[in-house]
Amino acid sequence: MLTSFPRHRGSAPRRRPRTTRALTGTVCLLALAGTALGAAPAPAADAADPPAPVSWRADLSRTGADDVNVRYDAGALRVRDGSVSPASLGRDRGYASAVLDPHHVDRPVNRVAVDVDATVPAEASVEVEVRGRAADGTWTEWRRAATGAPAQLPRDVIDVQARLTLWNAKGEPTAAVRAVTLTADDTGTAPADPAPTTRAAAFSARVHATREGLVGHTTANGHVIQANDHFVALPSRRALSPNGSGQYSVQVCGPARCETAPVWDVGPWNTHDDHWNPSSVREQWKDLPQGLPQAQAAYEDGYNGGRDEFGRQVANPAGIDLADGTFYNVGLNDNGWVTVTYLWTEGGGDTTSFPTWGTDVSVRQQATTASTRVASLPGPTTVRVRCQVHGQLVNHDGYSNDAWSYLPDYGGYVSNIFIDVADAWLPGVPTC
Repeated sequence: MLTSFPRHRGSAPRRRPRTTRALTGTVCLLALAGTALGAAPAPAADAADPPAPVSWRADLSRTGADDVNVRYDAGALRVRDGSVSPASLGRDRGYASAVLDPHHVDRPVNRVAVDVDATVPAEASVEVEVRGRAADGTWTEWRRAATGAPAQLPRDVIDVQARLTLWNAKGEPTAAVRAVTLTADDTGTAPADPAPTTRAAAFSARVHATREGLVGHTTANGHVIQANDHFVALPSRRALSPNGSGQYSVQVCGPARCETAPVWDVGPWNTHDDHWNPSSVREQWKDLPQGLPQAQAAYEDGYNGGRDEFGRQVANPAGIDLADGTFYNVGLNDNGWVTVTYLWTEGGGDTTSFPTWGTDVSVRQQATTASTRVASLPGPTTVRVRCQVHGQLVNHDGYSNDAWSYLPDYGGYVSNIFIDVADAWLPGVPTC
C-alpha cells in the first residue's frame, strides 16, 4: 500500500491516527504545552491593540527533495546548473526553485511580507511566493510577495511556507540569495474565501488541451518526464505542486474517461495565468472572465494582440498541457477540448477536503487491500472525501484502522490511516 514515506523538507506533518479500530468512534491526539517553572506570567495585552506581526528568517542552507537545480554555497542560494530550464517554457536561461521549510505561527495570519537580501545581476531575477496551511491541513495557492507588497492569502493559516524561483541571465551569471526574512500578520478583515459550508463545489471549465511530450526533460517542479507519464501543466505557478506530491491536482475528463492528475509543470504559453480563479484575484489578465485562458482569448479574439505574456504569437488556444499517459488515457489522439475540475478550489457540495501523507498510496475499488488498485496518490495530496465505510482492518507502521474513505475523483477507497488528521473516523463525513 505504501512503498515509502520520506520525511523531507516541506512535507506535511504526519498526524495519522494511532488507534486500533474506528468502530466505536473517533480517537484524537492531544498536544500539551506548558510554561517553564517559575516563569512570570506575560502581561495581558490591551484588547484594543492588534497583535504584533510575527517575523522569522528562513533557513536557506537546507536543500532537499522539493528543490530544483539549486545549490547553497558561500552563504547564498544560487542556480546550480545554468543549462537547466523547464522544457515547457522554451527559455534558454538557467532556472532553480527552492521550497523552504514551513514555519508554524502561534496565531492565525493571512498576510505575509518578505525582505530579500540578494545580489541580482541585470536580466537575472528572484521571485518569492508564499502559501499557508490552514488548521484543517489544506494549503492555499501560492501568492507572490515582494518588499513593500505583502502577499494577501485568501484565508487564515497557521503555517507559512515560502518558495524561491531564480532565473539566470542568459548564459550566466546567477543571482545569489543570502537571506529571506518573512513577516506575517492578520489584516483583521474577513478572508477572501467564504466559509467551507457556504462555498460552491470545485470550479470546472472546458479548456483546450495539448500533449506535453518532452520525455526526458525536466518540469518546473523538478520531475524528469517519463514515457506514459501522468501529470498536467497549468499556466501559473500558483498551483504548482512540489515534486512527487498531488497537493494541487485536477480532474481531466476527455472523450473516453476522466483522470485525476497532479499539477507538476507550468504552461502552456503563459506562466502567470491562473484562469481558474475569479477575475478579481487573477494574477494577470483581470479583465478576462473566470475559466477563460489568456491563450484562448488571444487565439480566438485577438486579445493582447494575439500574443502571450512573452510576446509570442499564440498558435493554439491551449489552457492545459497533458503528459502523454494522461493525454491518451482520457481519449485524446490529437489536441482537443476537455473538462477540467480544479480540485483544490473545492469548498462544499457533497465532499470534504483532507490532506494525505505517504508516497504511492493505493486507491482501491473496494474497501479492502485485495481489491483492484484503481489509482495511487504519488505523495502528499489534498483529496475530496464523499463518505467513509468500515472495511478491512489495515495495519501499517504500528497503526491500525478499519475505516476507508471514498474519493470520487479517483473512483475508489483509501485507508483512513493515510488521511493526515488525528481522527480515525473522519469528522463531519457521512457513512457511505
